[in-house]
Amino acid sequence: MKLALKRPIVFFDLETTGTDVASDRIIEIALLKIHPNGTEDTFYKRINPEKHIPEEATKIHGITDNDVAHCPPFKAIAHDVARFIEGSDLAGYNSNKFDIPMLAEELLRAGVDFDLRRCRFVDVQNIFHKMEKRTLAAAYKFYCNKPLENAHSALADTRATYEILLKQLEMYENVPYEDENGQKTLSVVNDIEALSKFTTQTQNVDFLGRVVYNDKGIPVFNFGKYKGVPVEEVFENDPGYFGWILNNNFPEHTKKVLTEIKLNMRNRKG
Repeated sequence: MKLALKRPIVFFDLETTGTDVASDRIIEIALLKIHPNGTEDTFYKRINPEKHIPEEATKIHGITDNDVAHCPPFKAIAHDVARFIEGSDLAGYNSNKFDIPMLAEELLRAGVDFDLRRCRFVDVQNIFHKMEKRTLAAAYKFYCNKPLENAHSALADTRATYEILLKQLEMYENVPYEDENGQKTLSVVNDIEALSKFTTQTQNVDFLGRVVYNDKGIPVFNFGKYKGVPVEEVFENDPGYFGWILNNNFPEHTKKVLTEIKLNMRNRKG
């Protein structure tokens, strides 16, 4: 099986100091680029997060403060990462909910305004959960029929994710997916745009879903006292709310999206 690609796709995995996108940091990144002709490029780095790695995180990925003490900070490699993924789509395991928001945050913190929204995202976990409902090691065993060695190593997890997707394409060729409304479609097909649509489960405006599109396609807040209220309506009636968000511990990408909405409002008014 070979991926049907119109442009490169980068499979990637991150190991981090924790799961809070706003405050935690990347400590290991692995990128595996698959070109339309089937050739591969890899990019792998360990990173000094410039903060303590909690013991709870070390228990998962095995990386300690000493392991990354002499590694570069993310800002030193940020442009290299952006250049590696430029012009590519992105794929990962649980990447839509965690890895993509985390990567976007780190790029923004490093001053690299790389708009990941230009990429299509394929979340291999969502194919697995929709079709079989399990975890990464179980997925690897299920699809590839072998144990996942070095689980929670970014490089091993990235390669496993790529192998899983290839096996999913083989297994679910001509297998219909039935949604909650009973509609059946052939959704697991060898086409990145179709896979991106199938594995995108939310209508997020920002990557973490603090702002989402409602059923009319209008951005609304998805948290707090204004949950469900259109962003522009809130900014019109409560101008201080925008400043409150900018001055508090919200993800940088959320702030970026809200700033874009605010600027669009201002431009329409002239």
